[in-house]
Amino acid sequence: MYPGAYDPARPAVVTADGTRTLSYGQLEERSLRLADHLRAAGLRRGDHFALLCDNDPRAMEVYWAAMRSGLYLTAVNHHLSAEEAAYIVRDCGAGALIVSGSLGELGDTVRELAGGPPLVLGLDDGTYEKALDSASPVPPDRQPLGTDMLYSSGTTGRPKGVEPVLPEGDVREQATTYTVVFQAMYGFGEETVYLSPAPIYHAAPLRFCGVVTALGGTVVLMTAFDAEEALAAVQRHKVTHSQWVPTMFVRMLKLPGEVRERYNLSSMKTAIHAAAPCPVEVKRRMMEWWGPILYEYYSSTEGNGITFISPDEWLRKPGSVGRDGFLGTLRICDEEGRVLPPGETGTVYFERDEPSFQYHGDEARTREAQHPEHANWTTTGDVGHVDEDGYLFLTDRKAFMIISGGVNVYPQEAEDVLVLHPAVADVAVVGVPDAEMGEAVKAVVQVEPGIEPGPALERELIDFVRERITHYKAPRTVDFTESLPRTPTGKLAKSRLRDAYRSG
Repeated sequence: MYPGAYDPARPAVVTADGTRTLSYGQLEERSLRLADHLRAAGLRRGDHFALLCDNDPRAMEVYWAAMRSGLYLTAVNHHLSAEEAAYIVRDCGAGALIVSGSLGELGDTVRELAGGPPLVLGLDDGTYEKALDSASPVPPDRQPLGTDMLYSSGTTGRPKGVEPVLPEGDVREQATTYTVVFQAMYGFGEETVYLSPAPIYHAAPLRFCGVVTALGGTVVLMTAFDAEEALAAVQRHKVTHSQWVPTMFVRMLKLPGEVRERYNLSSMKTAIHAAAPCPVEVKRRMMEWWGPILYEYYSSTEGNGITFISPDEWLRKPGSVGRDGFLGTLRICDEEGRVLPPGETGTVYFERDEPSFQYHGDEARTREAQHPEHANWTTTGDVGHVDEDGYLFLTDRKAFMIISGGVNVYPQEAEDVLVLHPAVADVAVVGVPDAEMGEAVKAVVQVEPGIEPGPALERELIDFVRERITHYKAPRTVDFTESLPRTPTGKLAKSRLRDAYRSG
C-alpha cells in the first residue's frame, strides 16, 4: 500500500482542469529522491519538516517522502498571514521548509520570520528540482512510516500542533490507520477517482489523498472550490468518490436549476462529507439531487476518534453524525466528567486504549483535552448527545454556546435555519453583551448579490427563524456584512466575529 506497488503509468494525481498529471512511477521515484535528500540533510525518524504550497500535485511527493522516512510533515495554511504561518514553522521545529513560488513573497517572508529553517527548497525556483536530480531513487533497506503533524484551524484561538504517536513499521508492509479505516468504509481501490475540492493543507484532504494514492486510485485536485467547476470536474474525470464540506453543498444547491442539470454526475458512487455539521434540510436536498450516496463521518484534526453514518442510517436518524466503533468509544460527560445517559447533552469524549495525540510542546492544552480522571478519554470541545441506539447528535462547540437569561443557546440551530433563506449567502450567530440578558443572540448575515439589506429584511429573517425553532433560540437582532471570516476549508472562524463584538 504505497506508490511503488502500482503500474508506473497509472495516473496518481491530476489537476481538475486536466493540464497536469503525476503518474505512480513519478510519484514513487520523486518521493524516494526527496526522502534521500532529506536524509542527507540530517533529518531522522521523528524529525519535522513543513510544506507551504497550494493544491499542487507535487504536494503528494512531499507527503510520501515523509511517509517513507519516519518524519512528521506539517502542511501550512497558505491563507494565513506571514507571521501566523511563520509561527507554525517555528513551533513545529521544522528542519526543512518546502515552499511554492505561486505564493509570491509569502514563502520568503515566512522563512525570514521563522528564523530560517536549515533547508529550504522552492518548488518553482529550481532548488526543489535540483535537490531531486542530485538524490538517489534507490529504495533504502528501511523505510519507516511517517505521519502528519497538522495544526488546528485556529477558529477558537491560536493554532495548536496536533502531534500523533509516530507509527511503527515499514511503509511497504504496514498500512496507516487512515488507510485501513477509510478503505473499509468507502471501498477505495485502484478504480477510485477521487475529487478533492478543498485545500490540501487541511487534515481531511491531505489524509484522504494519501489513502487514495496508497491504494492505487487517482486523485483529482481542484486549485480552488467553485460550485459549477466542481460539477464539471465530476463529469470530466468520471469521479467515483468525492469529499465536501456543508458550505460547498449550500453553494451548489444555490446554482440555478439549469446549471445543476447541465452536468452528468452518474459516475459518482460515494460523496463523503465532514468538517462541520450539515443542516438537515441541506443534506436532504443533496440526497434528492444526488441520490442516497452521501456518507458522513465526524472526526477532527486530532484524530482522537471517529463516527460514521451511511445514507440509509441517516434517513432513519436525520441529523446524526453516526456511531462509534472504529476509533474509540463515545462518552458524553457533564462538566464534572460524569458519564451522561442517552438523550442528555454534554461534552463529547472518545475513549481509546491509550492517549492518541498531544498538543506539540503544550502540556497544559493537552491536559485540557483530557477527561478529568481518564487521560485516554479526549475531547476537542464539541457538545452533543447520543440516542438509545448509540447515534451521536452534535449540538455545537462548547466555546460558542450563548448563555442568555441563564438559558444555554447553541447558535448552530439558528444558523442551520438561516442558511436556507434565499436572501442569505452566509451567516453566523453569536452571543453579544446584553445588560438585561447577559448575552443576546445576534445573527450576522452576508446577503446574496442583488439583495438589499435593511430593517425589513432583518424582521423577515428573525420571523423566518422563529417560525421554525423555539423563539428564545432565534436572533433578537441581525447585522449585515459584506463577508464572514471563513477558512478556505469552509469552517467559520466564529471566534474572530464574537471577539469583535465583545471588544465593542
